[in-house]
Amino acid sequence: MTPVQDCLQCGKCCEKWGWGQKGVIEDLIPWILANRQDILEHVLIRFADGKRCTGRDLSKEDLFHIVRIDYWTDPNGRTLSYCPFFRRAEDGKVYCKIHDTKPKVCIGFTPWNEGIRDYALNCPACRNNTP
Repeated sequence: MTPVQDCLQCGKCCEKWGWGQKGVIEDLIPWILANRQDILEHVLIRFADGKRCTGRDLSKEDLFHIVRIDYWTDPNGRTLSYCPFFRRAEDGKVYCKIHDTKPKVCIGFTPWNEGIRDYALNCPACRNNTP
């Protein structure tokens, strides 16, 4: 059984892997339904016919033709080297500006389960919770 860890909100995960991720259609549906243009403008969509657009130009009917989803881009579709929803507060902790609807790749990331040994050894939560 994999141990449960408590995230210390240091931001190391987001700084290292919070960008350049591939997305899934299941993330897009609630963003489209809620008209989350603030999120969709940072998503690059690629279709089977070679067409590209940002998520803000997407409709539910387009979902069947998507071959790739890239997180995070600028509103012109250029890849960002950071997550646009990353925020370091005055208390030093990192907060996700879209925490309640963040993508599955972010929700599911736990460095202590990823087998990324070099990273896990530098994760404060991993160090603090190691048996």
